[in-house]
Amino acid sequence: MKKTLIITDVQHDFMPGGALGIAGAQAIIPIINALIPRFEHLFATLDWHPKNHVSFAKTHGMEPGETIQMGEIEQILWPVHCVQNTWGAELANGLHKEKIEACFHKGVDPKVDSYSTFFDGARKRSTGLADRLHKEGLNDLYFVGLATDYCVLYSVLDALEMGFKATVIRDACRAINLHPGDEEKALQKMAKKGARIAVSGDFLK
Repeated sequence: MKKTLIITDVQHDFMPGGALGIAGAQAIIPIINALIPRFEHLFATLDWHPKNHVSFAKTHGMEPGETIQMGEIEQILWPVHCVQNTWGAELANGLHKEKIEACFHKGVDPKVDSYSTFFDGARKRSTGLADRLHKEGLNDLYFVGLATDYCVLYSVLDALEMGFKATVIRDACRAINLHPGDEEKALQKMAKKGARIAVSGDFLK
């Protein structure tokens, strides 16, 4: 079975010093680069927000970290990040991009947040990634990138729900950890749903 690596949101704005910088995010780039040759297929996803996106605190005149109620969903508000066609939304420097077969954009609807690499939060809009995987018969998925406790988490849960085999390479991911322990809770949740939790050394021996 051909193995497919999904690079999730490894973008400038999520690097330390970026608009929504994640501690240690730059450290995953050499790990991902080392992993790339071990996989037959490679896809990437990009957070790709309009400038007035619903998840931005600025859109509501509020502060990052505050929450609002969106129907039945409690929406966490974030700094403005990964705005379409800006430097911050581009794949981060140093990442080996040459073998990426396609990039899929997420979070493009100004009124709906989107953590998953497959669907928006309302599950009304598909990114096209699942269709591409199904078309090519790629069922064995390996997730790396940002952030473990949000976009990686929801991507893996969606993958499992759709019948894909999903593995998280945990040291090639980093978490936001808005609350202490969020990373471990996310890993436990993915494992409980059937994901394999691996480390890069399993592939680089």
